[in-house]
Amino acid sequence: MKRQGGFTLIELVVVIVILGILAVTAAPRFLNLQDDARNSALQGLRGAIVGASGIVYGKAAVRGNETSDEAVDVDGVQAIFGYPTAAANGIGAAFENGDWLAITSADTSDVPEDTLTDTQIIYTFADRTTEGCYVLYTQAAGADTPATAEVVLGDGCRQ
Repeated sequence: MKRQGGFTLIELVVVIVILGILAVTAAPRFLNLQDDARNSALQGLRGAIVGASGIVYGKAAVRGNETSDEAVDVDGVQAIFGYPTAAANGIGAAFENGDWLAITSADTSDVPEDTLTDTQIIYTFADRTTEGCYVLYTQAAGADTPATAEVVLGDGCRQ
């Protein structure tokens, strides 16, 4: 009688089928790369907005405009209380926004939430296939209240 020294072809096929089933069911849970990329892009945009806002504030402070409650021009950027305003010539001019879509309260058809005010602007993806994925910039409300940038990840952002 001959002694078997390895696996049979049927055993190898069964193992490959089992590994295939595991890969098909488990891979989507671990490889959700599109959502991670979208969230990372928004975090990067927030960083760019916060950085640009800080630079404008620094320039305004050097000139003594950080307490001005009227819009002043700081190297081509409209600022109030030293921070860029929530407008295309404000925060929109402070950083290179590339392919991002800017939405203001005047753009009522595209506003993802009803509470957008004149002192806020939203930056979202240019192709805008989902709602709830954006960075909300709120301009400074006073000399003691700085501008803020917040990433909003709604249910529409996770697909």
